[in-house]
Amino acid sequence: MSTIGTVLVTSRSFGSGDYDGRSRLESAGLSLATGAPDHGLHSLGPALAVAEAWIAGTGPVTEEHLAAAPRLRLLARYGVGTDSVDLEAARRRGVAVTNTPGANSVAVAEHALSLMLAALRRVPSGDRRVRAGQWRVDRTREVAALCVGIVGAGRIGREFAGRVRALGASVLAYDPFLAPGALRAAGLQPASLQELADRCDVVSLHAPGSGVILDRAWLASARRRPIVVNTARAVLVDEEAMAQALAEGLVEAYAADTLSTEGAGATVSPLLSAALAERTIVTPHAAAQTVGAVDAMTRGTTEAVLAFAAGLPLPNVVIAPPDRTGSPA
Repeated sequence: MSTIGTVLVTSRSFGSGDYDGRSRLESAGLSLATGAPDHGLHSLGPALAVAEAWIAGTGPVTEEHLAAAPRLRLLARYGVGTDSVDLEAARRRGVAVTNTPGANSVAVAEHALSLMLAALRRVPSGDRRVRAGQWRVDRTREVAALCVGIVGAGRIGREFAGRVRALGASVLAYDPFLAPGALRAAGLQPASLQELADRCDVVSLHAPGSGVILDRAWLASARRRPIVVNTARAVLVDEEAMAQALAEGLVEAYAADTLSTEGAGATVSPLLSAALAERTIVTPHAAAQTVGAVDAMTRGTTEAVLAFAAGLPLPNVVIAPPDRTGSPA
């Protein structure tokens, strides 16, 4: 017999691939409610009040959200990152938390590679010039001539590193959470963040966290006018400092899938300035939006909800419920 009834879904792409998670949940007798992916507390209030499980996308899940959800027992994170979730508040309230590790690793790594190549070969600006009748050619470089630095050597960082190495680039890796031996075991050459500034032509961000990594001082110290790729989190980059570094030619290009201001109609960002259009590429948080990744994340969250409803062990547990066990994430 099901121990939950109402499931709130706030992921924008849940069930939009080939795997029909909605039908699976509904066929198990569960009722689905949908909410905005930005998790605006005012608009989500009525749904949170009755939700017993929540399939949550990239929006924040704060203590205030959890306080507004007195019946909530499971938070199934649609994706791998949990830094947007107040895990301590969830633990205090006895809310189980799961995620879907590895579901979007290849998709995000491929998107990072596409952003790097587009910036390196100046594809968007070349397209714009041709459409304006201008056929001026920019001479660029080949990947095999580059030193590429990765910040964060988790699943996505390693997938990205493997792809650029296959194209002939040398790779350095900075990860404060992994010992140099662990990086070497993964086939990566350990380096400090400053070594990336000193030696790298491209720096790609794949790190978790909520603090700035590439700040004004790091950007000013970068010796090789790097291309910076960010498919991780907007907060990892000081965007005002990045805009200034681009304007001053300290950074060759910034290619990102995330900005600190996101959502429909959001255009206020120094990185969206027309003056920087030749040096910036921004995509709408689309890195994980492949059919394969969407299906894997939908399947992972659906199976977590169904397991919880059936009283079975949870897959990919981040926080176990007080009376339940499960497999670790």
